[in-house]
Amino acid sequence: MKPQSFESHSRYVPLFHFGLFAVCIACFVMAIINVVNGINLLSVLLLLMSIALCLSFAFIRAFPLAVQDRAIRAEENLRHFALTGKLLDPSLTMSQIIALRFADDNELVDLASKAAKNSMSNKEIKQSIKNWRADHHRA
Repeated sequence: MKPQSFESHSRYVPLFHFGLFAVCIACFVMAIINVVNGINLLSVLLLLMSIALCLSFAFIRAFPLAVQDRAIRAEENLRHFALTGKLLDPSLTMSQIIALRFADDNELVDLASKAAKNSMSNKEIKQSIKNWRADHHRA
């Protein structure tokens, strides 16, 4: 697998992120045009189905990411506890904890306390990491 870094850790699935999104929007726009041209049972049904398609697209992405975020929080709390005997600072936000998962064990403790104390953004945390710990399993 290709090594990860701050510049290369984002993951896009073109058919999902661009292809399916474009299909959802196209269906929605065509359904609205169909309703504007004349309201009938079929045009309303197509509009409702296109809304359901767009909502499905959003939820198909959001639900697994929420579960994965919970798993990351638990994993990083356990990792921090194994290194220090204490849980992560409760003032850390979910996005900060997600960014901290890329930090090597040698950097995690100091970076976590610095992130909590200075209210660092996830981008600042990722840019501060010297030894990148790759995550090839994030959805």
